[in-house]
Amino acid sequence: MAAETSSSGNLIADRRYGYGQALLKEGDAVAAADLFRQTLELAPDWHPAWFSLGEALLKADAKAQAVTAFQRALALDTGDTLGAKLRLAHLGETDPATAMTPDYVAALFDHYADRFDVHLTGALDYRGPEIITQALALTCARQGRIFHFGHAVDLGCGTGLMAAALIGRTGSIDGIDLSPLMVEKARQSGHYGKVECGDLIPYLEAQKTAAIDLLTAADVLVYVSALGALFAAARRTMTTTAIFAFTVQSWKGDSFNLGEDMRYHHSESYLSQTATESGLEVLYLSPCVTRKDAGKAVAGFVVLLGHSSAKHDD
Repeated sequence: MAAETSSSGNLIADRRYGYGQALLKEGDAVAAADLFRQTLELAPDWHPAWFSLGEALLKADAKAQAVTAFQRALALDTGDTLGAKLRLAHLGETDPATAMTPDYVAALFDHYADRFDVHLTGALDYRGPEIITQALALTCARQGRIFHFGHAVDLGCGTGLMAAALIGRTGSIDGIDLSPLMVEKARQSGHYGKVECGDLIPYLEAQKTAAIDLLTAADVLVYVSALGALFAAARRTMTTTAIFAFTVQSWKGDSFNLGEDMRYHHSESYLSQTATESGLEVLYLSPCVTRKDAGKAVAGFVVLLGHSSAKHDD
């Protein structure tokens, strides 16, 4: 996420910051860092300039100085809307599992809201909702059940792409997202009964027990590190025949990892073990590619979970 461009309150500082951003995009990290330092001489407590200085110093191979800049950005922006904590995690300075804050995710998608659909489905060739829908169809066929769910909830609903893919497949569908601007887009889509702004686990904990027939999370759990608490909260809300369908980016290790793309990657063994520990079982798990990054396929999994007490044989 690029540092926000809200004003520092000093016109000259803003101008130098803008020049620095342009140089950083052109690949001149050393010159960019110099301009960000000039910016900070005029606006020493403006956290976007500290964050951008950290990025420039990283690209200039000045790791120790970059750490200091990111630490200063984080101290000035405790919600970490720009992701300084994530950069520090990659530099070995903080725990990757706790590096992604709700404020960062909300700010990221607020910034993205107006161009979200076009960018995802166009430049990134995003297919998450389609992949989840296909997996649901296949699983319902294997279980000998109709591909239709009573009450559904779309976790991290974004603008409503998942709900659009499920039209005619649910009796009702609600949405929840951290980003206020995404929530507004989802409401405008007309696909949801209700859309709330908030975090996933508190939302699920506020739902009635065994009240949801389908939970979806398309390209959402890449912003969640450990999944045990989320799986447990989801299970409590699920009816005995409910399905929790989601996509993740894949990891070849034993657990999860914070990738260079500032997303969490989860391993197949971790997903299966965490599901079992949460009272859920894997109904379907398959490799998939939900999107591209810089023209390259991003490896992932599509996963469907159900109550362990409601096991179906294929």
